[in-house]
Amino acid sequence: MNGRISRVEAKRLIYGLSLASIVVYINLYLMQGMLPMLSERFMLGGGESSLVLSVTSFSLAFSLLGFALASDAIGRFRPMMLALWLLALSNPLMLLIESWHGFLGLRLIQGVLLAAVPAIAMAFLRERLPLAALIKAAAFYIAANSFGGIVGRLLGGAMAQHLDWQGSVLALSLLTLLAVAVCHLLLRPAADSGRHRVRETKPWRGFALHLGRAELRLLYLLGGLAFMVMVNQFSFIQLHLLKTPFEWSRFEVTLIFLCYLSGTLSAYRSAAVVARLGVMGLFCASLLLMVAGSLLTLIDTAPAIIGGFLMTACGFFLIHACCNSQVALKATGHRAKASALYLCCYYLGAALGGPFLMPFWQQGGWGGVVAGSLLLLGVAALVMYRLGRRLAADSAPKPEITAQDEPSGAVLPLAEPGCKAC
Repeated sequence: MNGRISRVEAKRLIYGLSLASIVVYINLYLMQGMLPMLSERFMLGGGESSLVLSVTSFSLAFSLLGFALASDAIGRFRPMMLALWLLALSNPLMLLIESWHGFLGLRLIQGVLLAAVPAIAMAFLRERLPLAALIKAAAFYIAANSFGGIVGRLLGGAMAQHLDWQGSVLALSLLTLLAVAVCHLLLRPAADSGRHRVRETKPWRGFALHLGRAELRLLYLLGGLAFMVMVNQFSFIQLHLLKTPFEWSRFEVTLIFLCYLSGTLSAYRSAAVVARLGVMGLFCASLLLMVAGSLLTLIDTAPAIIGGFLMTACGFFLIHACCNSQVALKATGHRAKASALYLCCYYLGAALGGPFLMPFWQQGGWGGVVAGSLLLLGVAALVMYRLGRRLAADSAPKPEITAQDEPSGAVLPLAEPGCKAC
């Protein structure tokens, strides 16, 4: 901890960063709930509106690395708040843009601004809080991420149903502006005492070290592939549910995002699942859940689709939570940069998934999307197999620890040679 911090200051910091996270994920995912409105607004077809999430996720992914470096050099508060204020001021510009490509260009820029909070927030918390408070604060912050994503999608659907384009943009602009102002007030007291400076002659060295390790590269790839499938399935299923025989309303199709709640619960329980199955057992069981959930949606009834997405979200969030924790455990130094690289690959997966699955949607509808998803999950299975072999090989030379020698509260094993779930 960098200096003493009172209970009141700690609460302000946690609430301020959590609110900032909610703002970011509402602005990121609100457009995913407005895909039908975007299709009408810009006269799009063939699932082209799903690219709005892809371009934002693409710029967000690579900007995470830049903000991680910038916050080490100039502090946490200033780059984060500057990005949030610019985000708030950029939203009204949507009203001035008439072309689809111009709108995608604006969302590309906004993706850069959205990267500041996820790149900086955890480092901010680590510097200012003691370990006991940090664990609870991190859980609260991650819950805010999930909450912001769900609210953003549902809010987008409600706006698309009850407001026109101008009203939706103005509502988003006002909500973002007010929330950013509150964030500034909550975080300002921590700005001076929470400053952090790292003078590195080779600031990119940490990234290179992590990318040079095969097990970390495989974890990055696995998380990106899983998110590539899950988040884009949620985009295309909205377009499917708008059609016959479902003909759901704009708001009703966004209710499918409530299936994310099964993922929130599974992420919370992931440590218990690892304790029972081991890391590779969790990965295999989670991948099977995503495959089974995708196949279940082919029955093409509302209960089957909802059940399938509950399974897919559950499996994905187990993979995501375990990849995230394994990256932190396997990184021997520069842990913030290791996490930034993971998030970069994670959002890059979201960005590439839309263009990859779009031809499948155009040629085969929802069945085509499922086929494309299964192809990606097959690649994820190969990555998982190589990861298991790599982790098993790394752990093989180590002396066996007996039950008598193992300390209480020991870290869970990183991998097992076999995977019973497969």
